[in-house]
Amino acid sequence: MWQIDEDALESISIGAGILGTGGGGNPYIGMLRARELVRAHGPVEVLALDELPEDSRVICVGGMGAPTVGVEKVRGTESYRAVRAIEKHTGERATALISGEIGGSNSLEPVIPASLARLPVVDGDGMGRAFPELQMTTFFIYGIPPTPTAVCDEKGNTAIIEDAVSPTWVERMARAVTIVMGCAPVFAFAPMSAADVRRTAIPGTLSLAKSLGDAVRRAQREKANPIDAILATVPGRVLFQGKIADVERRTTEGFARGRVTIDGMGDDAGAQLVVDFQNENLVAHRDGAVIVTVPDLICIVDAERGEPITTELLRYGFRVSVLGFPAPPLLKTPEALAVVGPQAFGYEAAYVPLEP
Repeated sequence: MWQIDEDALESISIGAGILGTGGGGNPYIGMLRARELVRAHGPVEVLALDELPEDSRVICVGGMGAPTVGVEKVRGTESYRAVRAIEKHTGERATALISGEIGGSNSLEPVIPASLARLPVVDGDGMGRAFPELQMTTFFIYGIPPTPTAVCDEKGNTAIIEDAVSPTWVERMARAVTIVMGCAPVFAFAPMSAADVRRTAIPGTLSLAKSLGDAVRRAQREKANPIDAILATVPGRVLFQGKIADVERRTTEGFARGRVTIDGMGDDAGAQLVVDFQNENLVAHRDGAVIVTVPDLICIVDAERGEPITTELLRYGFRVSVLGFPAPPLLKTPEALAVVGPQAFGYEAAYVPLEP
């Protein structure tokens, strides 16, 4: 067991921004929101999967919508209302909270209701990175029922999806509600048992995000190479180094979709990398050839400071390092690849696991 205090929040926001592969919401904004509540109510306890009591009821929370909207339309305490809405609907009280994805601000979203309800958060999540759609959580991939699901906005509106024929239909209905609500609501899923969380969650990701952030901050203080610090913390490799030459980005159907073009520098001079994204970075093409695809992680960071650059903040002229990390094992099974592999996003390329 450990605690999320103000210092941990800063590290988690950096590490989760890296693991978030460009999505999950702006990590700095998520850190500011969580910091206000930690200041008011004190640190939030973090439980490892094996520390969960057997009678636990764990509710997953997170944000939906387009990151481009989330930069200007900052969430409040909607996730607390979403938790209470699910508790009211199911008649069960949450004993702990967990993130749907470790990416960006969604990694810290459980801290909001946890602080207000005096509950612990679980050291794990449902993606090990970030993905744009609800059915892409390991909870649903490995059989956790997707309903009921609550979706809440900042105005006080709450929608309950009571029944659905599949997790994909939950995503479709929740996405329609998300658009009506202004593309920045939050969700909460039905309570899960300790056994189900241990079976389906990707473990240790909150600790991993903190370790990544700690490494980057330490490298910055010591004027060391932050890219080396990142790769010493998580096995991976540098895919490309260069300067952003162009960004195509549009907000449509509740997502931020587009691509970023990076002209090579240093050892990559003369080459070009194009990364397609749907909230998150999905596929990287070097000089027209696919080199990495989902579910492996494609992470764009500031070349000098090692800090993550999310898809809504990509700009012409940024000098970046593009890093690749192998996906967690739970994302590489046949049943997971059917939901989060390249074909699930409309690409023809076959998934070839990234070697660190």
